[in-house]
Amino acid sequence: MGRSYVQISFEDRCDIARRTAEGQSVRQIAAALDRAPSSISREVKRNSGRTVGYKPTYANEQTRARRWTGSKLARSAELREAVLGQLARGVSPELIAGRMKRDKAVERVSHETIYRFIYAELIRTKDFTWRHYLPRGKSKRGIRGVRGGSPASFIKDRVSVHSRAPEALDRTTIGHWEADLVSFAKYGQFVLTLHERSSRILLATRPDNKSAELIAEHLRCLLLAVPEDLRKTLTFDNGTEFARHFLLHPLGLKTYFCDPHAPWQKGGIENAHGRIRRFLPRKTDLETIEPEHFHRIITAYNSTPRKCLDFQTPAEVFLAKVLHFGCESTWPPPRP
Repeated sequence: MGRSYVQISFEDRCDIARRTAEGQSVRQIAAALDRAPSSISREVKRNSGRTVGYKPTYANEQTRARRWTGSKLARSAELREAVLGQLARGVSPELIAGRMKRDKAVERVSHETIYRFIYAELIRTKDFTWRHYLPRGKSKRGIRGVRGGSPASFIKDRVSVHSRAPEALDRTTIGHWEADLVSFAKYGQFVLTLHERSSRILLATRPDNKSAELIAEHLRCLLLAVPEDLRKTLTFDNGTEFARHFLLHPLGLKTYFCDPHAPWQKGGIENAHGRIRRFLPRKTDLETIEPEHFHRIITAYNSTPRKCLDFQTPAEVFLAKVLHFGCESTWPPPRP
């Protein structure tokens, strides 16, 4: 029965380097490591540098470099053309990889392999048109956040959105609100928005900064314009500007927070921001926007028919629900 061969490890290379420095012969080193003299001789000859001689780290790097055959997409022209063709049509790497897995393709790659190949080619060729194969066309990968740094752990009296009443989810009951900030390119410029989930009505103001105290005061002023019975819940993301949310509790509403990195849990206001951006792009300088023009933009939003409201406007739906709620709350009339 033949003898199985085990690759030389980094620890073995450290031992070889030490014994070589001590002046031991190839056969002495081979006997100490229980290896064939030819293996030790080949290892030293192939992985020695002209100036540094035999060093364990250098030898390890040389071995890895010889084994590297390139990306799977670089080796397979057919697979590469198929992937690049789909990328050119706007299909994301994740969708390409997922479809290959579903179809049980003989040759397939992960989305991470696709991303690495594109960025490697961009660096190798210095051709920045490679970035256009990617959904967002970035020439560099973003910095990935470190877990454990979310402001959620520092917000006092924070209650998860999962504890919110079920009636706030189906959008049939009026009085459940969402709040957020719209940021602009110029430092210190923000728009604070308040969005009602059922009617989609939008209230907005322009704070001077995003300090927690000031944001809480602006929200209080906006909510005071709303009938008390229509102030039930208010949902935020985990921005520190909402850290003083408990100052709003005297208004009679309960406050909740989305999970970290899950703004879709307050999707109504996120959709509203996308619509507002049509009139207030990120590069807008708010100092050039007169208050009257700003209010006209918010009024236009609330006066635009929405498919989700059966083509009624948010203002019409909100007013109808307020009037309906007012009639219900005053009937029957109190007894003398």
